[in-house]
Amino acid sequence: MASINQWSLSQAIGNMVASTQAKAKVLLDFTVGSVNLAIIEAVAQVVIWLEGLILTLLAVTRAATSSGSDLDSWMADYGLTRLAATSSTGQVTFSRFTPTYQAVVPVGTVVQTADGTQQFTVIADTTQTAYNATLGGYVIAAGISGAVATVQAVNAGTQTNVLANTVTTLTQAVQYVDTVTNANPFANAVDTETDTAFRARFVTYINSLSKATKSAVGNAILAVQQGLSYVLVENQTYGGATQMGYFYAVVALNGAVPGSTLLNSIANAVDAVRPITSTFGVFAAATVNANIAMTITTSSGYTHSAVVTQVQTALQSYIATLGIGQTLAYTRLAQVAYDASPGVTGVSAITLNGGTSDLTATQQQLIVSGTLSIT
Repeated sequence: MASINQWSLSQAIGNMVASTQAKAKVLLDFTVGSVNLAIIEAVAQVVIWLEGLILTLLAVTRAATSSGSDLDSWMADYGLTRLAATSSTGQVTFSRFTPTYQAVVPVGTVVQTADGTQQFTVIADTTQTAYNATLGGYVIAAGISGAVATVQAVNAGTQTNVLANTVTTLTQAVQYVDTVTNANPFANAVDTETDTAFRARFVTYINSLSKATKSAVGNAILAVQQGLSYVLVENQTYGGATQMGYFYAVVALNGAVPGSTLLNSIANAVDAVRPITSTFGVFAAATVNANIAMTITTSSGYTHSAVVTQVQTALQSYIATLGIGQTLAYTRLAQVAYDASPGVTGVSAITLNGGTSDLTATQQQLIVSGTLSIT
């Protein structure tokens, strides 16, 4: 926005008093309580009100200065909408103390965190071995103490990202099931797209219109859902053979592998912008587990177990920031541990997948957290 000379109320009154006195041939009375000052103050307040209306109008006429619903309406003129918040998903384990009879955890069963702030609903997941479509739930066979099921948060946004072992409450009775817990944290939810991110995506959207380019394909992928990352490989099959006119995309979602439904949505989006006569494929990134072991020492005044949890969380968070094909540096692990808490005074016996070398990934791979053994 062009530079505008704005006045505060006191500046407006002062400028009006000075201008009025300059035009008068005699000294005017502008003391507190005088008629002249009362008139000037009344007019100045109207001037400031009009100034506010003008500034508001100027702000909403450009995407760079609009915000919130005004930015949404501005973008709607171009057919672009803000990406919504997503709900976290993850796995929980349903267990029982007496595994005598078969148990079924129905789809739709609700569990929640111990403090009751977040609830999660059991959803169908054919990739889970315990899921039985005929019975409409997850089966815990007789003689088996537990089974893993997939759940999705009832709410949306990063508030649904929870730490490990916090989803521990059954909100309804499930026959022959006693407990529930999540062995791993849920960290794949994102908040509604921010104004800054929305503006940045608008630029790539405009630049990609009527173009069959890598940026157009990339924009199509990113517009499907928040949290996506990708790598594009041209003139080569997924298996590494040369094939002119073919390209493929490897995608990840918030440092994890996207499901088949999301992959289909991405493929449809890419198909809408791909060059004519070209063919393509969309693949989920193959995961490479980062199994980390280390020993930490803590200073007095800190609870060692609490600091261990902080270090584990910090390592998981850092690994989640790695993109497809990015390397996990062995020497970075100590830095992450030290930065996790001021209570960490020493880090030793570090191993990464049993060794002391960097963990590398190809353009088809994504490094994810594996076993974290912090003592």
